[in-house]
Amino acid sequence: MPRLLRSAAALLVLCLLAAPPLVAQTPDLDWVDDYVEQGMDDWDIPGLAVAVVHDDEIVFAEGYGVRELGEPEPVDEHTLFGVASTTKAMTATSLAMLVDEGELHWDDPVIDHMPEFRLSDPWVTRHVTPRDLLTHQVGVGRMTGNRLRFLPDRERSEVLEQMRHHEFEEPFRQDYVYSNVMYSAAGELIPAITDRSWDAFMMEELFEPLGMDRSNTSITMLDDNENVAWPHQEIEGDVQPIPQRNFDNVGPSASVNTSVHEMAQWMRLQLGTPGAYEGERLVSEEQMRETHHPQKVQQVSDPHEEMAAYGLGWGIGEHRGVRTLEHGGATDGMNTQLTLMPTEDVGVVVVTNTFNWFRMALANEILDAFVDAPDTDWHAQYLSSYEQLYENAMERREAIEAQREEGTSTTLDLDAYTGTYTDDLYLNAEVYETDDGDLALTFWDNEEMTLDLEHWHHDTFRGHWRNPAMREKFVWFDMDDSGEVATLNVRWTLRPVLLQVGAYPTDYYRVVEFERTHE
Repeated sequence: MPRLLRSAAALLVLCLLAAPPLVAQTPDLDWVDDYVEQGMDDWDIPGLAVAVVHDDEIVFAEGYGVRELGEPEPVDEHTLFGVASTTKAMTATSLAMLVDEGELHWDDPVIDHMPEFRLSDPWVTRHVTPRDLLTHQVGVGRMTGNRLRFLPDRERSEVLEQMRHHEFEEPFRQDYVYSNVMYSAAGELIPAITDRSWDAFMMEELFEPLGMDRSNTSITMLDDNENVAWPHQEIEGDVQPIPQRNFDNVGPSASVNTSVHEMAQWMRLQLGTPGAYEGERLVSEEQMRETHHPQKVQQVSDPHEEMAAYGLGWGIGEHRGVRTLEHGGATDGMNTQLTLMPTEDVGVVVVTNTFNWFRMALANEILDAFVDAPDTDWHAQYLSSYEQLYENAMERREAIEAQREEGTSTTLDLDAYTGTYTDDLYLNAEVYETDDGDLALTFWDNEEMTLDLEHWHHDTFRGHWRNPAMREKFVWFDMDDSGEVATLNVRWTLRPVLLQVGAYPTDYYRVVEFERTHE
């Protein structure tokens, strides 16, 4: 055998030995029912649904549990769930359609299409592209965290307008800074180019051709009498139903509601020949592969993986050495895991109506079945890690509370703290006395965004949101040199260590100084 052929043959043998043995046919998934039942019990999950796609067919789709605790209606494969940040890849695919039409290029300056787009740095404003928006490389981060809304009753345009006051967390294109608002900006390119709203474009150009007839882009489109899951959250150790909240003003990042049956159609579009669905070409294969292509290398955080990157709305990693596309989703009381293995034409989506890590364990177990992997108790691994994190977070929370100084009082009488406070980025906040003689704090003239202030110590208060799912936050007041209240400081929790424990402890937050206005 010639030397070149011997070398190629040897390399092929090594590759085959290194790769996991793949399953040509769909494996037996009868074990899933018992596995899910045990997992839901261990994680206190009210309702869950899962779908699996293989070789362009739905090979498994089931629902488990109930849509809402205390109510009898069951979850099935057609129950609508909020799928949160898995919306991002849908927004990226919608823009890919515009790229196909020649109406947009990934590296166009955004201001060529949206002249009103502004950031705090004029040079960055001129150079931000759709690719930057979709890969979280602009450098501006979260506003109020995943589960708190910024200007919730305002239009997307108003939220984007405030970004001109947002300081950069990292230099432009230097690091990955997750931003729902920048994804909203990406979505707003659609009406700027087509004169159709992002919502209408998604419904007409994506959902309708895929047969996702019940999918929508807003909780305002949900009918209470429909087959819809209700959100739940663990609060002080008790999983309970919580209010639905509207995320429309950052809709392109997180607001899609769909079922696992219809999400399976979305996975079919991504797999096989990407961009084609039942013989119809919706998006060119070139642009679909661009959304799947690694755009930003990331630090590996999962000990089971050796590579990590972010595409256009997709996290790119591996499972048992096989390349994956994935994204999680978490809004109020809704949690999603979607993972694709394109080379094996396999996709898994798991949706639940409370926050948990079991969704990842279930997805991994199913993927293992498709690569004939060694037995691994993913459920036990994730549960053990979660319990350790819970214990550590609780210890940190208790340490914060131990620092509270007993027996102190505010510097001034409570009425001296009342008034209006403003900030360029976060706009207005109003502090006022309640009928009970305590203080309350409302942001943006929106009663849903109200904190009841509990005196903590000195001039610091712990605020409790009236919607208990939003948990709590610390605020404090500073005096000027004349002894009058001058500023209101608010610590916005951008990502808690573990929401089940509370909004604190946190390692990612922003302290905003609201200046008191004098009328």
